[in-house]
Amino acid sequence: MSANAGFGGKVAFVAGAGGGMGFAIANALLDAGCHVCLADVKSVPDDISEGPGQHVYYEGNLSDEASVKTAFDGCQSAFGRLDFLVNTAGVLWFDRDTSVTDMDMDVWDQVMTINVKTFALTARFAVPLMQAGGGGSMVHFSSVDATGGDVPTQDAYGCSKAAVIRLAKSLAIQFAGDNIRSNVILPGGTLSPMQERWQGDDAAQARERAAGFVPLGRLGTTDDMADACLFLLSDAARYITGVELPVDGGITARV
Repeated sequence: MSANAGFGGKVAFVAGAGGGMGFAIANALLDAGCHVCLADVKSVPDDISEGPGQHVYYEGNLSDEASVKTAFDGCQSAFGRLDFLVNTAGVLWFDRDTSVTDMDMDVWDQVMTINVKTFALTARFAVPLMQAGGGGSMVHFSSVDATGGDVPTQDAYGCSKAAVIRLAKSLAIQFAGDNIRSNVILPGGTLSPMQERWQGDDAAQARERAAGFVPLGRLGTTDDMADACLFLLSDAARYITGVELPVDGGITARV
């Protein structure tokens, strides 16, 4: 079965869809015939796919419960059901997120709010809609950085992404009886707006060095992440729940 099979007429909520991985996933779902509710604190991006799936866009703070409720109410009003939840919202602040021995702990709190609380709130409102529809599938984006330490470090980011794994597994167990699946993707180094260190011509050498650590010899793309996400959402992964899938070109296989 193709990972794109079975999306026609289904409905997805993609959090963090204003750019990067979330935007690529939303467009891939729209191209596959899925109706998509895109949500982000960012303004509406250019070049949202024309379908065949239909879309609505919600601009708002996904760490605010009232704002998230408004977005899900609007999604339900627009499409009448929910089959898929994709959580990609997040921040990676290289200049402020350092070691816990040095960083401003207000930064720690902000990262945890954006990278974990948003996932908790979207799941809070997605689960009842999926239960009402007889099931669903969730994919939450963590990071290979959740699996170990590194230097230089972003401690708040790494710990927040480890929390995402735990939350996803808990959701998988809690709601398996409702035919709701919950899985995690662990991206490796990926060319996306979040990875500002690899943007621009002056960063070409940094990208080349980073790619040199990847067994497949290149950095990931947002399309790589979208393909993996659509597989886990789809019926092709119908017997997969509670797992974390590295999409990293083989980096974690080195351990």
